[in-house]
Parts: sequence; structure tokens; C-alpha cells
Amino acid sequence: MADDTSLYLIWYEPGAEPAEPLDMHGDAHPLAEGLWLVRSDLTRSKLYHRIKWQLPDGTALACAPLADDPDGWPKFKGMEAGALAWLKGGGA
Repeated sequence: MADDTSLYLIWYEPGAEPAEPLDMHGDAHPLAEGLWLVRSDLTRSKLYHRIKWQLPDGTALACAPLADDPDGWPKFKGMEAGALAWLKGGGA
């Protein structure tokens, strides 16, 4: 992806059943059910709304920007395999 991408943490209510697989509008890696890291060239607001529109009405959703450098990455344990490698590799 281009250098103008931002890193986001996306969470939506576990158990939400979108009609189709979500388009994360960027390079994405799952951390757990409903929890994703996403690199996207969209603003936080645009990314939030594009994901919101794909989820069933009333589904809880959060979209938070993260610093896209090792000091800004979240600390985590027990998440889906490959998450740290995805971060270190810049995605994909």
C-alpha cells in the first residue's frame, strides 16, 4: 500500500453476522473475533462509516487510530497467528 496509509484498530460486537464478509477497505489482519488491525488510506471517519454500513443495525463498533511504528503498536498475547509478523511486515 501507499505510504499515506494509517493503522487502525477495529472492533465490532462479537457474534454480529454481516450479510457478507466485511470489506475492511485496506490491508487487514484479524486479532480475534470482531477485532482487527487495518492499514487503510481512508480517514478514521470514512473507515468507521464504511464498516458500520456493512454490519447489522445496532451492532457496537469502535475504530481507533494507532501510531504505525513499533512504539505505537498495541501489546497483545493470545491473538490470531501472524498478527505481529503482519505489523512488522507492513501488512500483507
